Amino acid sequence: MDNIFKALADPSRRQLLDQLYKNNGQSLKELCQGLDMSRQAVTKHLAMLEEANLVVVIRHGREKLHYLNAAPISEIYQRWISKYEQHRIERLSELKKSLEEDREG
Repeated sequence: MDNIFKALADPSRRQLLDQLYKNNGQSLKELCQGLDMSRQAVTKHLAMLEEANLVVVIRHGREKLHYLNAAPISEIYQRWISKYEQHRIERLSELKKSLEEDREG
């Protein structure tokens, strides 16, 4: 899981993931378009995303297509975020109940 957090910590890598979310299955050339990074930098970022299993590469002949793998992000959500979200929802429910009681009484 450390690899996932490390990969997500960089804004350039998050930008690449966003691009794949919008249009999955892109080549390196397509991913480089519109980025203010060298091809070599994009390649290094993609390697880190692959290592974290956030990007899966499938070869089509000579071309490598990059696909977003959202499963690790979902695992982070389930393990780290959802339990805090539930706490927040419970607190909002308690606040609502308290405000309704104040209005009635």
